[in-house]
Amino acid sequence: MPLADAWLSIAAGAVAIGLLVWLDRNNAVHRAFVCGVAIILILRYMSWRIFASLPEMGFTLDYGVGVTFVVVETLSMLSTTASLFFLTKIRNRSADVEANLPWLRSRSAPRVDVLICTYNEDRLILEQTIVGAMSMDHSNTRVWICDDGRRQWLGQLCEAHRCGYITRTDNAHAKAGNINNALVYLYDLGEPLEFIAILDADFVPRPDFLTRSLALMRDPGVGIVQTPQHFVNADPIQGNLALNGVWPDEQRYFFDVVMASKDAWGAAFCCGTSSVIRFEPLMQIGGFPTDSVTEDYLVTLRLRAIGFQTIYLNEPLSLGLAPEGLKEYITQRSRWCLGFVQICLGNSGPLRLRNGLTFVDRINLSETFLYWSASHAFRVLALIIPVLFLLFGIQAVHASVQDAIGYFLPAFIVQMSIMGLMTQGRVVPIMADISQLLAAHTVLKAVAAGLLQPVGQKFKVTAKGGNRDTLFVEWSLLKLLLGYLILTIVAVISAFYLDGGW
Repeated sequence: MPLADAWLSIAAGAVAIGLLVWLDRNNAVHRAFVCGVAIILILRYMSWRIFASLPEMGFTLDYGVGVTFVVVETLSMLSTTASLFFLTKIRNRSADVEANLPWLRSRSAPRVDVLICTYNEDRLILEQTIVGAMSMDHSNTRVWICDDGRRQWLGQLCEAHRCGYITRTDNAHAKAGNINNALVYLYDLGEPLEFIAILDADFVPRPDFLTRSLALMRDPGVGIVQTPQHFVNADPIQGNLALNGVWPDEQRYFFDVVMASKDAWGAAFCCGTSSVIRFEPLMQIGGFPTDSVTEDYLVTLRLRAIGFQTIYLNEPLSLGLAPEGLKEYITQRSRWCLGFVQICLGNSGPLRLRNGLTFVDRINLSETFLYWSASHAFRVLALIIPVLFLLFGIQAVHASVQDAIGYFLPAFIVQMSIMGLMTQGRVVPIMADISQLLAAHTVLKAVAAGLLQPVGQKFKVTAKGGNRDTLFVEWSLLKLLLGYLILTIVAVISAFYLDGGW
């Protein structure tokens, strides 16, 4: 009977999959059509969840848990809807680069100061980056190591490779403070400054990184050119599950699809490393902002407020290291989350008036905030709600199997089909949920920390270059997930065996 009532789901899935071969992912009309269909089905599903699947209204535990669950799910779906909205367009600027290269070559080469930010990376990582930066084919380049670790051997290494070395007496404001210290140092040299390029210590640029990025600076309104991050090693999920050749690293979806789509809407943003920035407007806003631990995104908003845009060049112009371990992976995600919460509560937040943000910027910030907060909270609740029902009889959702199939399945099948089309396999169902679930608790702690104390949070460095040749178990994370597994098993046994369900 459930299958007999699932005709809409089956039909929607068949149509969605059948249309994939006819649709052009680079055609804006096709993208808008398929995203529109997905949004309509999501709204249909959420209307059913809100108006037809809640427990009876009253001062009961069922109703309280049910409302909490549906509110979090609704906010999560709002984030998904906004993501689909941005995916309706995509932009590739490689043709613009080719068109502008003759202009760049016809003028005297602009000065670019390359800042390599480092804190505790080892010699091998830094030397590779230094050699790569010194080998770029742009003729008017100075390379500087910005050392927040104050290491004598690193100063000697810079001298051996004939690159600059900048340090400071403290680590105030972490990476943003490190960069700002370098900006002041360069300004005090008294020489004309045009552009800076930012590289993390583990990101080795290709020889043409600066040439291709600078070609897009022909437009004087461009303040930042951001390029993607590509990695030479497997991320923790790929490595632990031996999926290197099957499942792309998590950042491929973000950099290959999301950023290219946001660029088409004028909403691309700086991602820190592998970016080129116009010096004069950067100094107009006082350098990199220090009121968020994600200073890179915030610098885009501050530059936008004075009329300078961030654009995105989707070409693999640098290679770096992904976090090797789950601990480092989760630390990185929680820092990004904390930074976005700080931004949303600060002067550049989406709800602040007259701060220079466009409507698209406000949607972009809101969507990202909901992703970090509601989407991760929904993942956790999706584990807890069934256990509450099986152990304590708390029924947060009132729905038949037929209704669930009829309303949820069409939205799910069409959305997954469309994501497959848009991303060319960069998003794998279930695997993407696992990556979110692994970081969910730490991310939610970061959300709470940012909401309760947005000022004064410390910058947590993501360790790179660790040795993963030996078995290493993240016991804190494993204990948490095992706890959920044990609770679920106990709940199933209690409901279907001890209570006579079998």
